[in-house]
Amino acid sequence: MTREQYILATQQNHLPRTENPQFYPVGIYGWRKRCLYFFVLLLLVTAIVNLAMTIWILKVMNFTVDSPLVLQSDRNVTLNARNAQGQLTGQLTVGADTVEAQCKKFEVRASEGGRVLFSANEEEITIGADRLKVTGTEGAVFGHSVETPHIRAEPSQDLKLESPTRSLIMEAPRGVQVSAAAGDFKATCRKELHLQSTEGEIFLNADTIRLGNLPVGSFSAAPPSSPAPQQTVYELCACPNGKLYLSPAGTGSTCHSSSSICLWH
Repeated sequence: MTREQYILATQQNHLPRTENPQFYPVGIYGWRKRCLYFFVLLLLVTAIVNLAMTIWILKVMNFTVDSPLVLQSDRNVTLNARNAQGQLTGQLTVGADTVEAQCKKFEVRASEGGRVLFSANEEEITIGADRLKVTGTEGAVFGHSVETPHIRAEPSQDLKLESPTRSLIMEAPRGVQVSAAAGDFKATCRKELHLQSTEGEIFLNADTIRLGNLPVGSFSAAPPSSPAPQQTVYELCACPNGKLYLSPAGTGSTCHSSSSICLWH
Protein backbone atom coordinates (compact mmCIF):
# COMPACT_ATOMS: atom_id res chain seq x y z
CA MET A 1 0.00 0.00 0.00
CA THR A 2 1.39 3.34 -0.91
CA ARG A 3 1.43 6.35 1.35
CA GLU A 4 -1.35 8.14 -0.58
CA GLN A 5 -3.67 5.09 -0.39
CA TYR A 6 -3.05 4.76 3.36
CA ILE A 7 -3.89 8.42 4.05
CA LEU A 8 -7.08 8.20 1.96
CA ALA A 9 -8.29 5.06 3.75
CA THR A 10 -7.57 6.57 7.17
CA GLN A 11 -9.57 9.77 6.33
CA GLN A 12 -12.61 7.77 5.15
CA ASN A 13 -12.73 5.84 8.44
CA HIS A 14 -12.86 9.08 10.47
CA LEU A 15 -15.78 10.73 8.44
CA PRO A 16 -19.11 11.05 10.34
CA ARG A 17 -21.85 8.79 9.17
CA THR A 18 -25.58 9.70 9.15
CA GLU A 19 -27.73 6.80 10.10
CA ASN A 20 -31.14 8.34 9.01
CA PRO A 21 -30.74 10.44 5.79
CA GLN A 22 -33.56 13.00 5.06
CA PHE A 23 -35.10 13.54 1.58
CA TYR A 24 -36.58 16.98 0.58
CA PRO A 25 -39.42 16.84 -2.03
CA VAL A 26 -39.20 19.15 -5.09
CA GLY A 27 -42.44 20.79 -6.59
CA ILE A 28 -45.34 23.20 -5.93
CA TYR A 29 -47.55 22.33 -3.01
CA GLY A 30 -50.13 23.99 -0.88
CA TRP A 31 -51.64 27.37 -1.68
CA ARG A 32 -49.21 27.90 -4.57
CA LYS A 33 -50.58 24.86 -6.35
CA ARG A 34 -54.18 25.99 -5.82
CA CYS A 35 -53.37 29.50 -7.20
CA LEU A 36 -51.74 27.96 -10.28
CA TYR A 37 -54.82 25.83 -10.97
CA PHE A 38 -57.02 28.91 -10.49
CA PHE A 39 -55.05 31.00 -13.02
CA VAL A 40 -55.04 28.14 -15.56
CA LEU A 41 -58.82 27.79 -15.20
CA LEU A 42 -59.27 31.56 -15.52
CA LEU A 43 -57.16 31.62 -18.70
CA LEU A 44 -59.22 28.77 -20.16
CA VAL A 45 -62.49 30.59 -19.40
CA THR A 46 -61.16 33.81 -20.94
CA ALA A 47 -60.14 31.98 -24.13
CA ILE A 48 -63.58 30.36 -24.39
CA VAL A 49 -65.31 33.74 -23.93
CA ASN A 50 -63.09 35.39 -26.57
CA LEU A 51 -63.81 32.61 -29.03
CA ALA A 52 -67.54 32.91 -28.39
CA MET A 53 -67.43 36.71 -28.85
CA THR A 54 -65.47 36.35 -32.09
CA ILE A 55 -67.99 33.87 -33.48
CA TRP A 56 -70.85 36.16 -32.46
CA ILE A 57 -69.27 39.19 -34.17
CA LEU A 58 -68.67 37.20 -37.36
CA LYS A 59 -72.27 36.05 -37.28
CA VAL A 60 -73.73 39.51 -36.68
CA MET A 61 -71.53 41.27 -39.26
CA ASN A 62 -72.09 38.51 -41.84
CA PHE A 63 -68.37 37.85 -42.22
CA THR A 64 -68.17 34.78 -44.42
CA VAL A 65 -65.65 33.40 -46.87
CA ASP A 66 -67.91 33.55 -49.95
CA SER A 67 -69.78 36.84 -49.30
CA PRO A 68 -68.56 40.43 -49.81
CA LEU A 69 -67.87 42.80 -46.95
CA VAL A 70 -70.88 44.97 -46.10
CA LEU A 71 -70.62 48.09 -43.94
CA GLN A 72 -73.94 49.49 -42.75
CA SER A 73 -74.73 52.55 -40.70
CA ASP A 74 -77.79 54.61 -39.84
CA ARG A 75 -75.80 57.73 -40.71
CA ASN A 76 -72.56 58.24 -42.64
CA VAL A 77 -69.83 55.70 -43.28
CA THR A 78 -66.39 57.34 -43.28
CA LEU A 79 -63.04 55.76 -44.16
CA ASN A 80 -59.91 57.70 -43.21
CA ALA A 81 -56.29 57.22 -44.30
CA ARG A 82 -53.44 58.68 -42.24
CA ASN A 83 -49.68 58.85 -42.62
CA ALA A 84 -47.02 57.84 -40.10
CA GLN A 85 -47.38 61.18 -38.29
CA GLY A 86 -51.12 60.68 -37.86
CA GLN A 87 -52.10 63.35 -40.39
CA LEU A 88 -55.21 62.80 -42.50
CA THR A 89 -54.21 62.10 -46.12
CA GLY A 90 -57.46 60.77 -47.60
CA GLN A 91 -61.11 60.43 -46.67
CA LEU A 92 -64.10 58.69 -48.22
CA THR A 93 -67.55 59.52 -46.87
CA VAL A 94 -70.74 57.75 -47.94
CA GLY A 95 -73.85 59.61 -46.84
CA ALA A 96 -77.55 59.41 -47.47
CA ASP A 97 -77.43 61.84 -50.41
CA THR A 98 -73.79 62.23 -51.41
CA VAL A 99 -70.52 60.37 -51.73
CA GLU A 100 -67.48 62.54 -51.03
CA ALA A 101 -63.81 61.74 -51.56
CA GLN A 102 -61.09 64.06 -50.28
CA CYS A 103 -57.58 63.28 -51.49
CA LYS A 104 -54.83 64.65 -53.69
CA LYS A 105 -55.67 62.33 -56.58
CA PHE A 106 -58.70 60.12 -57.29
CA GLU A 107 -58.44 57.22 -59.74
CA VAL A 108 -60.75 54.54 -61.06
CA ARG A 109 -58.96 51.61 -62.70
CA ALA A 110 -60.18 48.68 -64.76
CA SER A 111 -60.34 45.28 -63.12
CA GLU A 112 -58.28 43.75 -65.93
CA GLY A 113 -54.91 45.28 -66.70
CA GLY A 114 -55.23 48.15 -64.22
CA ARG A 115 -55.87 50.73 -66.96
CA VAL A 116 -56.92 54.15 -65.64
CA LEU A 117 -60.56 54.80 -66.54
CA PHE A 118 -61.00 58.03 -64.59
CA SER A 119 -58.47 60.28 -62.89
CA ALA A 120 -59.00 63.63 -61.15
CA ASN A 121 -56.71 66.05 -59.34
CA GLU A 122 -56.54 69.79 -58.76
CA GLU A 123 -55.23 70.51 -62.27
CA GLU A 124 -57.15 68.21 -64.64
CA ILE A 125 -59.64 65.39 -65.05
CA THR A 126 -58.68 62.52 -67.33
CA ILE A 127 -61.13 59.99 -68.77
CA GLY A 128 -59.33 56.96 -70.16
CA ALA A 129 -62.34 54.92 -71.28
CA ASP A 130 -62.74 54.04 -74.93
CA ARG A 131 -66.03 55.96 -75.11
CA LEU A 132 -67.69 58.66 -73.01
CA LYS A 133 -71.48 58.43 -73.31
CA VAL A 134 -73.84 61.10 -71.96
CA THR A 135 -77.45 59.89 -71.98
CA GLY A 136 -79.13 62.94 -70.42
CA THR A 137 -81.74 64.78 -72.47
CA GLU A 138 -79.96 68.10 -71.96
CA GLY A 139 -76.56 66.68 -72.94
CA ALA A 140 -73.32 67.90 -71.41
CA VAL A 141 -72.72 71.53 -70.38
CA PHE A 142 -69.17 72.94 -70.35
CA GLY A 143 -68.49 76.36 -68.87
CA HIS A 144 -65.28 76.84 -70.86
CA SER A 145 -63.55 75.45 -73.93
CA VAL A 146 -63.46 71.77 -74.90
CA GLU A 147 -60.46 70.46 -76.82
CA THR A 148 -60.89 67.36 -78.96
CA PRO A 149 -59.48 66.29 -82.33
CA HIS A 150 -62.65 64.49 -83.40
CA ILE A 151 -66.41 64.86 -82.90
CA ARG A 152 -68.47 61.95 -84.19
CA ALA A 153 -72.07 60.84 -83.78
CA GLU A 154 -73.10 57.27 -83.07
CA PRO A 155 -73.74 54.95 -86.03
CA SER A 156 -77.03 55.74 -87.81
CA GLN A 157 -77.43 58.91 -85.74
CA ASP A 158 -77.19 62.58 -86.76
CA LEU A 159 -74.61 64.97 -85.35
CA LYS A 160 -76.07 68.36 -84.41
CA LEU A 161 -74.16 71.46 -83.31
CA GLU A 162 -76.57 74.07 -81.98
CA SER A 163 -76.51 77.33 -80.06
CA PRO A 164 -80.15 78.05 -79.02
CA THR A 165 -79.72 81.71 -78.01
CA ARG A 166 -76.32 82.85 -79.34
CA SER A 167 -73.97 82.35 -82.25
CA LEU A 168 -72.13 79.21 -83.31
CA ILE A 169 -68.59 79.93 -84.47
CA MET A 170 -66.29 77.44 -86.18
CA GLU A 171 -62.81 78.73 -86.92
CA ALA A 172 -59.36 77.32 -87.57
CA PRO A 173 -56.15 79.00 -88.74
CA ARG A 174 -55.51 76.43 -91.47
CA GLY A 175 -59.07 76.05 -92.72
CA VAL A 176 -62.46 74.57 -91.91
CA GLN A 177 -63.71 71.68 -94.01
CA VAL A 178 -67.33 70.50 -94.02
CA SER A 179 -68.19 67.56 -96.26
CA ALA A 180 -71.11 65.18 -96.77
CA ALA A 181 -69.83 62.10 -98.57
CA ALA A 182 -73.21 60.43 -99.11
CA GLY A 183 -75.77 63.21 -98.66
CA ASP A 184 -76.63 66.88 -98.96
CA PHE A 185 -75.09 69.90 -97.29
CA LYS A 186 -77.63 72.57 -96.31
CA ALA A 187 -77.09 76.02 -94.82
CA THR A 188 -80.29 77.77 -93.72
CA CYS A 189 -80.69 81.14 -92.00
CA ARG A 190 -83.48 83.56 -91.23
CA LYS A 191 -81.83 86.72 -92.51
CA GLU A 192 -78.71 86.96 -94.64
CA LEU A 193 -76.16 84.32 -95.59
CA HIS A 194 -72.70 85.76 -96.21
CA LEU A 195 -69.96 83.99 -98.15
CA GLN A 196 -66.80 86.07 -97.87
CA SER A 197 -63.21 85.51 -98.85
CA THR A 198 -60.82 88.32 -97.90
CA GLU A 199 -57.89 87.29 -100.07
CA GLY A 200 -59.02 84.39 -102.25
CA GLU A 201 -62.10 83.53 -104.27
CA ILE A 202 -65.39 81.72 -103.82
CA PHE A 203 -65.45 78.71 -106.10
CA LEU A 204 -68.70 76.90 -106.93
CA ASN A 205 -68.09 73.65 -108.82
CA ALA A 206 -71.17 71.65 -109.84
CA ASP A 207 -72.95 70.39 -112.95
CA THR A 208 -75.92 72.63 -112.18
CA ILE A 209 -76.02 75.81 -110.09
CA ARG A 210 -79.51 77.02 -109.17
CA LEU A 211 -80.42 80.38 -107.68
CA GLY A 212 -84.07 80.34 -106.69
CA ASN A 213 -86.49 83.20 -105.90
CA LEU A 214 -84.45 85.83 -107.72
CA PRO A 215 -86.39 89.02 -108.55
CA VAL A 216 -87.38 89.37 -112.21
CA GLY A 217 -87.09 92.71 -114.01
CA SER A 218 -89.72 93.86 -116.51
CA PHE A 219 -88.69 94.32 -120.16
CA SER A 220 -90.74 93.99 -123.33
CA ALA A 221 -89.38 94.73 -126.82
CA ALA A 222 -92.52 93.57 -128.67
CA PRO A 223 -95.07 96.12 -130.00
CA PRO A 224 -97.99 96.82 -127.60
CA SER A 225 -100.59 95.44 -130.10
CA SER A 226 -98.93 92.03 -130.50
CA PRO A 227 -99.63 89.31 -127.93
CA ALA A 228 -96.78 88.81 -125.42
CA PRO A 229 -95.16 85.40 -125.82
CA GLN A 230 -94.46 83.26 -122.75
CA GLN A 231 -90.98 84.07 -121.47
CA THR A 232 -88.84 81.01 -120.86
CA VAL A 233 -85.31 82.37 -121.15
CA TYR A 234 -83.84 84.95 -118.77
CA GLU A 235 -80.58 86.76 -118.41
CA LEU A 236 -78.76 86.88 -115.07
CA CYS A 237 -77.85 90.42 -114.12
CA ALA A 238 -76.04 92.02 -111.19
CA CYS A 239 -76.57 95.39 -109.52
CA PRO A 240 -73.63 97.57 -108.51
CA ASN A 241 -74.09 96.47 -104.88
CA GLY A 242 -73.83 92.79 -105.91
CA LYS A 243 -77.56 91.97 -105.88
CA LEU A 244 -78.57 89.46 -108.58
CA TYR A 245 -81.79 89.58 -110.56
CA LEU A 246 -83.25 88.14 -113.75
CA SER A 247 -84.09 90.04 -116.88
CA PRO A 248 -86.07 88.63 -119.84
CA ALA A 249 -83.59 87.60 -122.50
CA GLY A 250 -83.62 89.38 -125.84
CA THR A 251 -81.49 89.58 -128.94
CA GLY A 252 -79.04 91.62 -126.88
CA SER A 253 -78.44 92.29 -123.20
CA THR A 254 -81.52 93.58 -121.39
CA CYS A 255 -79.91 94.13 -117.99
CA HIS A 256 -79.63 97.89 -118.56
CA SER A 257 -83.31 98.15 -119.47
CA SER A 258 -84.32 96.28 -116.30
CA SER A 259 -81.80 97.97 -114.03
CA SER A 260 -84.57 99.86 -112.24
CA ILE A 261 -85.00 96.80 -110.01
CA CYS A 262 -81.72 97.77 -108.35
CA LEU A 263 -83.42 100.94 -107.09
CA TRP A 264 -86.49 99.11 -105.74
CA HIS A 265 -84.57 96.73 -103.58
